[in-house]
Amino acid sequence: MGKYTDEEIRNCKKVTLKIAGDYLGISPNAVGIGMRNNLLPIGLAIHNEEKDRRFSESWSYHIVAERLIAYNHGTIAEIHVQNIEKGLDKIVEEFSNLKQELLFILSENEVPEN
Repeated sequence: MGKYTDEEIRNCKKVTLKIAGDYLGISPNAVGIGMRNNLLPIGLAIHNEEKDRRFSESWSYHIVAERLIAYNHGTIAEIHVQNIEKGLDKIVEEFSNLKQELLFILSENEVPEN
């Protein structure tokens, strides 16, 4: 599609890997790999372990427009980003634990079929 302007990125309903790649001048695959390996601090890459298939992994991406723009202009504060990422990782982990506990509680309350 071509390179996006900062304003076009801000106005996107959802910034996809393709849009981020076009904006940064790299492939969408490179954006995903960079996010998964914490090398591209523009949002979150969440591993959906429950949805993993036999031969491929399932990931979800949330790209924050302002972080993408700041990264592109070299103005993102890496220390600040790392602290945010650590906090978000902890929140995701806690929600995952709560989900597992809820599933366990719900499974105990199931009525066996006869």
